[in-house]
Amino acid sequence: MTAPLLTLRGIGKKFPGVVALAGVDFTVRAGEIHALLGENGAGKSTLIKVLTGVHPADEGEIRLEGGLVRPGSPKEAERLGLSTVYQEVNLIPSLSVAENIGLGRQPGRFGLLNWPALRRHARAALARLEITCDVDAELGLLPLAVQQMVAIARALDLRAKLLVLDEPTASLDEKEVEELFKIMRQLRAQGLGIVFVTHFLEQVYAVSDRITVLRNGTLVGEFATAELPRLALVGKMLGRELPAAPGPAAGAGEPARAARPEAGGPTAPLLEARQISRRGALHPFDLTLRRGEVTGLAGLLGSGRTETARLLFGIDRADSGRISFDGHELRLGSVRAAVRHGLAFCSEDRKIEGILPNLSVRENLILALQAKRGAWRTLARAEQEKLCDHYIRALRIKTPGPETPIRNLSGGNQQKVLLARWLATQPVLFILDEPTRGIDIGAKAEIEQLIAQLRADGLAVLFISSEIEEVVRVSTRVVVLRERRKVAELTGTAIELPGLMRAMAGGHQDHG
Repeated sequence: MTAPLLTLRGIGKKFPGVVALAGVDFTVRAGEIHALLGENGAGKSTLIKVLTGVHPADEGEIRLEGGLVRPGSPKEAERLGLSTVYQEVNLIPSLSVAENIGLGRQPGRFGLLNWPALRRHARAALARLEITCDVDAELGLLPLAVQQMVAIARALDLRAKLLVLDEPTASLDEKEVEELFKIMRQLRAQGLGIVFVTHFLEQVYAVSDRITVLRNGTLVGEFATAELPRLALVGKMLGRELPAAPGPAAGAGEPARAARPEAGGPTAPLLEARQISRRGALHPFDLTLRRGEVTGLAGLLGSGRTETARLLFGIDRADSGRISFDGHELRLGSVRAAVRHGLAFCSEDRKIEGILPNLSVRENLILALQAKRGAWRTLARAEQEKLCDHYIRALRIKTPGPETPIRNLSGGNQQKVLLARWLATQPVLFILDEPTRGIDIGAKAEIEQLIAQLRADGLAVLFISSEIEEVVRVSTRVVVLRERRKVAELTGTAIELPGLMRAMAGGHQDHG
């Protein structure tokens, strides 16, 4: 055990209406790779931003090599030796490799660059990572993996003592990931401290020495990687401790299984996806959705749940595979075709990709139906008002009136308006990505009741939720994703909490 390189103690950070971090401790030693893990909203990004001077901490202290530091900006953090490389390479693609590595520190005199010295400096920075690259090449024309290595070379060139890698593997293939890991191990051997933020458990166990888990802005614990089983890690991330042995624990999963809807008789497939994939997002897999079924999509953050939804709805274009809908091929990568065939999609990001905050409840509600009808078949105002009144009553949307700006509604009622928006198009397949996130318990129960009604009415529903109890409650079939792959498909009594967690952690290999 070496002395701590970096120590954060009692870090607290609040934003209006949100406690992002509460009394968090975090320690990194020189010569170690330390994984920082947690699900959405755990506080990972906020902790990194406090560390690197983006946000000041409200409480607590940061010590680097024993000395008290308080970086007031990313530039000041870099001067202290704290460098960060983000998932999205934060360099200038139109400049050369050499210019990016030396940016802000270019050698020269009287306003003139010393190009030979700049190139030598860049080659030396890359040589530390054992990378051979044309330093005169335009960065944006190089593969993403090489751009990532250039970003790391620049970060180390700033005399880094600690390197934060924030989701560095999200867009890399397996070979590129292994190259990155080789470099990370080299840097560890040189005495650098590395913070590795990732969603991929396989990668955590492949390269990290210790793990810190956050949940809901608090510290769950710090663990030696070799001593923490994967199922235990998943349990700590989700806040659900379960035994590793197969079979239900005492009482675990039983109430949820009793409340879960049973699938009816077999129906013909409505949507069949065969070997659909997208580079850096999803490995090829099959998926079948049927009328009168709720298919849950389960997995940890980063497993490929949202990426699957976006592919099916045509927001993103698949690199391979085909989708047939009601027996006819559905063109991949076309939202217009998806809506025309009767697909509906509620995004996980209600505020950014869902509501139009300055428009009224009525204007938000009729949006999808108007788009489906086209610009030349506008809905008359009387039709709009009739439709809006119907769904306000049917979904019990609490609003002073249809002309109220939707931004004035609670999160749960905004979500109901978005559901009504798509119900107005009379869909046959509803894709719901985190429909209950950030809403109160009452609204959550009402949305679960609505999903049950959609199933009873013969619609097919693809249901995505990070709350696995919810997936167990509402699903008649569950597909489990891990590391961007389909790893299990569960039906009947197999849909229970312990089995789902084992599949998410790596203890189930039924590909369905």
